[in-house]
Amino acid sequence: MSFLSVRQLANADLPTRWGHFRILGFEGVVENPVPCKKDAPAPATRIESAVALVMGDIHSAPPIVRVHSSCLTGDVFHSLRCDCREQLELALATIADAGAGIVLYEHQEGRGIGLMAKLQAYELQERGLDTIEANLELGYAADCRHFELPAAILNLLHIPAVRLMTNNPEKVEALQAAGIQVIERLQADVPAQPASERYLQTKREKMGHLVG
Repeated sequence: MSFLSVRQLANADLPTRWGHFRILGFEGVVENPVPCKKDAPAPATRIESAVALVMGDIHSAPPIVRVHSSCLTGDVFHSLRCDCREQLELALATIADAGAGIVLYEHQEGRGIGLMAKLQAYELQERGLDTIEANLELGYAADCRHFELPAAILNLLHIPAVRLMTNNPEKVEALQAAGIQVIERLQADVPAQPASERYLQTKREKMGHLVG
């Protein structure tokens, strides 16, 4: 998968309870995207979007960066089934403490399968499947996400090196493959909730996430 083009569409002030950020909007056109669902026809191109929350001087030293996939249930409704909201808030707080950094927020709900499929996967999890088994049962890959767009945005922002906050080694590999040097990986561990223990265990044991 490759990007035909990435362009910045917006740049506005975004005051938050962690401090003032600039919110930058980006759009990328993907050539020959890989379909997430088995036997699904792939369009010739696909448009992806993401936002970057930027604080402080991000060029004098490698900034703290968090690549975060959208999670309506966690980020907005504060679901305890996952650790998404806590990780997002940890990243915002860490960047605010440092005075500089970037949160790249991608629209890849449910590890890329989309909101409705994610809710269907929740139903299957209530019947005993784990998060990966549920995705596979619905005909999707275990993880449909791609991280080329965040890497392209960092290149567009002239960021050659980062301190990446993640538990997912695939994000490190994706940025480095795109020429972004990851000089440090910052842990994104947050306290587990009873409702999220199995989810975190699956990420650790089946997806190789460095959790706990």
